[in-house]
Amino acid sequence: MRKSKKVGLFLGPVFFLLILLWPQPLLSIQGDAVIAVALWMVTWWLTEAVSISVTALLPLLLFPLLDIMPIAEVGNNYGSPIIFLFFGGFVMALALEKVNLHRRIALNIIRITGTTPNKVVLGFMIATASLSMWISNTATAVVMLPIAMSVIKLLIHDIDGFTKKDRNFAVSVLLGIAFSANAGGIATVIGTPPNSILIGLLENEYQIEISFLKWMVFALPFSIIMIGLSYITLVHLIFPSKGLNFSASNEVIQGELKKLGPTRSKEKMVLGIFAVTVSLWIFRTLINSVFPSLGLSDTMISMFAAISLFAVPFNLKKGDFILDWKDTEKLAWGILILFGGGLALAKGMSVSGIVDQVSQSIAAGNFSITATASLLILLMLFMTELMSNVALVAVLAPVVAGIAIGLGIPMVYLLIPVTMASSCAFMLPMATPPNAIVFASGFIEVKDMVKAGVLLNLVAVLILIGLFEYVIPLLF
Repeated sequence: MRKSKKVGLFLGPVFFLLILLWPQPLLSIQGDAVIAVALWMVTWWLTEAVSISVTALLPLLLFPLLDIMPIAEVGNNYGSPIIFLFFGGFVMALALEKVNLHRRIALNIIRITGTTPNKVVLGFMIATASLSMWISNTATAVVMLPIAMSVIKLLIHDIDGFTKKDRNFAVSVLLGIAFSANAGGIATVIGTPPNSILIGLLENEYQIEISFLKWMVFALPFSIIMIGLSYITLVHLIFPSKGLNFSASNEVIQGELKKLGPTRSKEKMVLGIFAVTVSLWIFRTLINSVFPSLGLSDTMISMFAAISLFAVPFNLKKGDFILDWKDTEKLAWGILILFGGGLALAKGMSVSGIVDQVSQSIAAGNFSITATASLLILLMLFMTELMSNVALVAVLAPVVAGIAIGLGIPMVYLLIPVTMASSCAFMLPMATPPNAIVFASGFIEVKDMVKAGVLLNLVAVLILIGLFEYVIPLLF
């Protein structure tokens, strides 16, 4: 067990007791209790002393004991509709992976984009981003890495050996996968956990609904811009491989596709359910305007997809379905609990008056709105390089909501860009699972990631400030 884990294991409860036993109330008895729980949770999240999902269960035990909320009220957060929206997304991802459709999609995108070095990088980035919109960025990176390594190995074993241009290409491909996995997840509500935590907070606490389509209207262009800038940064500015020529990469891609064989009926069936689900998400508002009694929600559509994948028979005689319940052993249940813990913590901050006190303090000060927004975006983006973006958003989103109220602006103006900033960690291997996965390949040094990542981080900050100033106010 790492020393930081051992220290964190004891430090969390120490901070908790320190706040509770402080002679004078810092805010109020209830407010101090919530701060004490939050400090315990943040310490364990930061040090990963225990599983981050186990840490997320603390409010279920501590909030009722400290008279912050009754357990039934705390438990409601772990069964929030947003949890089931993400559950449906996870089930769809399981089905895509089970029938190997995600791999087929990725290989075909790479084949279509071309096999010159820069086009191969672009193909990997488009394929990775397309997948990470719908399945976890970790799973996406795991799928893409072996395909990329097959192409890179061609360069290692060619006539001239592994030259500087070869290495530049390898680094571009691998960093391209990591950066696209991070940016691609921002594009949809189910693409990355921080998005869902924000949507849940807005719906649970403030009755503000952001539909699947409305999120994509501003988030998809942002993802495309960040992926485009990542591509230019990698292949033209920092790791150019101009003059590198290899045609065998096409053979690798064709070979991988050949192993998959022709598209099977099960794949077509999954693709059909997937297409119907995405279409329903996109046209939900239109459907509800034509059939108002339906009251269709994004969560209901997500559950339709999940139930269909278990209930629609592929072969009725054999009792063969696309998914069986045993397949859910691979489902990220811990992440669902993590969402619940984040929502419970946000609720605790609200009922204890912490959010109100933050908003009153901001209102009493003379703060520039743009300067405050810029600072929050900058802080969130660089803090997420060092700790879990899910944990960060869970703790800070309610506080940012309070700051928005204090500034006298709609909270979505501030919450959306700050939440999106939490998924823009391009600089360090430990910042996100995709960064860590490609770093483990052995072809990337920390300085490579920092060199490209710091530039992209700063560009992301500028774009998000522009989003705050000019785009979000038009949509909300």
